[in-house]
Amino acid sequence: MLKRAFAAPDPGRVRLRFATRAVLGIGLAVALCGAAGHSLTAAVTGGLAALLALFTVTDATVRGQAVTTALLPAVGLPVLTLAAFLHDVPVARDVAFLAVVGAGGYARRWGPRGHALGVFAFMTFFAAQFLHTAPARLPELYAAVTISLAASSAVRFGVWCYERRSPAPPVVAPPTGGAGLARITTRQAVQATVAAGIALVVGQALSDQRWYWAVGATWWVFVNTASRGETLVRGFRRFLGTVLGIVVGLAVAVPLHGEPVASAVVVAAGVFGIFYTAAVSYTWMMLSVTVMASALYGVLGLLDPALLALRLAETAVGALGAVLAVLLVLPVTTHSVTDAWVERALRCVHVCTAEAAARLAGSPTADPAPRVAELEQILARVRLSLAPLVHPLSPLRARKGRARQVLALLDDCAREVRGLAAVAADPEASHDARLVSACRRVETAVEALTAPSAADGRRPEQAADGRRPARTVVVAHSAPAEPVLAHLHALEQALLELAVPLRGSGRVSVGA
Repeated sequence: MLKRAFAAPDPGRVRLRFATRAVLGIGLAVALCGAAGHSLTAAVTGGLAALLALFTVTDATVRGQAVTTALLPAVGLPVLTLAAFLHDVPVARDVAFLAVVGAGGYARRWGPRGHALGVFAFMTFFAAQFLHTAPARLPELYAAVTISLAASSAVRFGVWCYERRSPAPPVVAPPTGGAGLARITTRQAVQATVAAGIALVVGQALSDQRWYWAVGATWWVFVNTASRGETLVRGFRRFLGTVLGIVVGLAVAVPLHGEPVASAVVVAAGVFGIFYTAAVSYTWMMLSVTVMASALYGVLGLLDPALLALRLAETAVGALGAVLAVLLVLPVTTHSVTDAWVERALRCVHVCTAEAAARLAGSPTADPAPRVAELEQILARVRLSLAPLVHPLSPLRARKGRARQVLALLDDCAREVRGLAAVAADPEASHDARLVSACRRVETAVEALTAPSAADGRRPEQAADGRRPARTVVVAHSAPAEPVLAHLHALEQALLELAVPLRGSGRVSVGA
């Protein structure tokens, strides 16, 4: 697990730059709050605002990121005001908190911007409970949030805007699943609200002071998940990361007794760990969050082993609430989400191959490279979606084996598509009729794999246009002499083998 978090490949050192910039941006925000004479509570609020702005704003373009960041106060400050005025009115406060959970979850339907604004709104309400915010403190907190967002933006968009020197990443929108309650984001908003209600009630039974930890655990279990299985795995990883973080907190944060400089170093290390490991290990990210929170409680003079034990109990309650909600309330099955992502991956292979064929045919505008980047993003989502099936604790051996086979073959497809795109970029490889013909065969194979079959009454072995699937379009060839033909034949073979796990139920599915 340690190797996965800190020794995972980091092409272009993107994760390293992401984490380092976060430490600088948040550090600058807190330093400016201190220089402005703000209290420790206001500095913590400002630091959290900067962290959220740097972590959750993920629009594809720098302009989009700037717009979303500018919108954060418009959402966060009214929620902060509401939380402060309702802090001493428990029933109204709880109802408002659940409403913020539901609205924040529902906002995911509007993509990265909706997701960032929803998270910021929730965490603003959460921070008000964490810091026991009273209305009299609001002007100072408004100023701290404004200063911190300005400071983090200055680092992100001015001092160190490495995205300006890189091509914009592809935008891969998650499957929506239809309208109304058929839409995945709507179902998850309902699930998150129910789960937060369970966590709130049980969390308050455990502690009338720290109950919000349970609600926070529930919220973050639902973030960036799209199915029942993903949520269950994320809940387990959150609990495991919290356990490990408490162990580290007992060894590191408790002995510091709130000493400012040393605690600041621990907080900075926690921030770095959050940003550096988020993309590769949720468990290690939660460990970093728990260590950072332990150090902050130490600075506030509240840290002791009993508090860490309570945090563990509240986290377990929050995770349990999420588990119950995804199992019992409008469940989104793992295989329904997986089907959508696998089919999108196959269609992206189709588009990549078509672009390569056009390039090989001499088209000056065809370029498979952006599509290859999009394929990598989709495959990352496929791996996340299949994580519940390939998890070591999964008891479904047949589905685990099928899922692993699909992942391996899709990785093979991606490798061959990358090689094909590299060769297609070479002018000397163009205008070769054999290559164009082989590309067309790959397109036909993908069409056969993704065509409707059992769902509309056709036999599984017959595609929408009457052609037969991959196993009939792959024809025998002599060993190719050219590397590009080797890529194409290997791609055909991977599609042929994919027909076995994907056609078991007459549709694209590994979970049925």
